[in-house]
Amino acid sequence: MTPGDEVPLIVAPQEPQPAAENWEGLYLGGALGYAFGADDRVGITPPSGGRAHSPGSVDIQGVTYSLHAGYRWQRELRGRQFVTGPELAYEGGGADDGFFRPGESASSELDSLLSLRWKAGILNMAEDTLFYGTVGIARGEFNYSVVAAGMNYQGDFKDNAWTVSLGIEKRLNARVSLFGEWEFRQFGKTALSDAAGYETQATPKHHHIRIGANFSF
Repeated sequence: MTPGDEVPLIVAPQEPQPAAENWEGLYLGGALGYAFGADDRVGITPPSGGRAHSPGSVDIQGVTYSLHAGYRWQRELRGRQFVTGPELAYEGGGADDGFFRPGESASSELDSLLSLRWKAGILNMAEDTLFYGTVGIARGEFNYSVVAAGMNYQGDFKDNAWTVSLGIEKRLNARVSLFGEWEFRQFGKTALSDAAGYETQATPKHHHIRIGANFSF
């Protein structure tokens, strides 16, 4: 190199940016779950409206199974990939609780649950992982029984709930992904009465965790 020659500019090579993986489209899936953290204390009010009697609690818990279908759209916003869409699910299983003592018994069982949720999350492209949350509504069918303090009720009822959840989903390949999720289901109070006019209120709100797989199409 002679005096006056320009010094060549050396530019460090840039690391390639990960491509935006495509999560958009229809998916089907299944999961195993566990219901817990319920708070349903049995209170019996006599027809006269006197003092309520509380023989115990029926806080449902147990293993569940579910099948679901959904669709998601993927969009870029401010350099991030967002995934969003609806999901419809059916759930069954053996989430229940009860107590049985001489002269007093009560039981509660979640027979089935149908839910519609809206899912939205941020995609970590480097790990091909989705961090998401959901909000939705659910309709549950419960079997309920109370035989205590003069009350004799045995039957079933349906109640609506709003739900919220947080989850993480990791894609193994273009078609298969695994996920884990926590959900809270806020059911209201359902008044139940027997032929003699004794009344109780069922409050089956609870937490729910599940793990499962999705299959994209």
